[in-house]
Amino acid sequence: MRGSSPVVRLQETYHRAPAGLTVEEEARLVTEAVARLRAVGYPVDCDEDFATDLRPPRYLPLGAQVAQLAERIRQATTGEKAEILTKLTAPQDGILAAVDAILQATADFHDGMDGAADPYVVRRLRHLADERLHVIRADLLHTRNDLADRHAPHPGRSACVEEVPASERERSAVCAYPPPPRCAGTAPSRCRRAAPLTPPT
Repeated sequence: MRGSSPVVRLQETYHRAPAGLTVEEEARLVTEAVARLRAVGYPVDCDEDFATDLRPPRYLPLGAQVAQLAERIRQATTGEKAEILTKLTAPQDGILAAVDAILQATADFHDGMDGAADPYVVRRLRHLADERLHVIRADLLHTRNDLADRHAPHPGRSACVEEVPASERERSAVCAYPPPPRCAGTAPSRCRRAAPLTPPT
């Protein structure tokens, strides 16, 4: 986050205000951070003093916008995850519906061409749309519906206690989840998740 200092810990990565700022400068920095995070779709819990209706313009590539859903799922509660999966599975304006439309449009394009391989390309693209993508959508929709009916909190996501030394200004607010065994041998960045933004005290 612009103007802040990154802090990387075992289960989280977050940002904090640099040392030496005045109270007014800290408040401005946190308010701007809240505005920028909300402008690109991140849910942010913060004190009312830092809430703002400002939304600085920020245009992410389409792939990056979709990738944000993965990060939100990693931090989400059970109900929030169901809501995010709805963005994938919605029949009219969901992401998978858009992928379906792209595959079908590409098949239609090749259907009007006269290359020797074009009929195979058409059949393959329509098979991907009608069969493979259908299976993915159906499985995700089943998962989404199951989560929508479950109200218990995720057993691995609980409040953190004393993760940050008492000599530091911040305290960890939430553990995303314990580091899973499958992280062994992977890049550290894939095993560290962001904690909710907490203004400096």
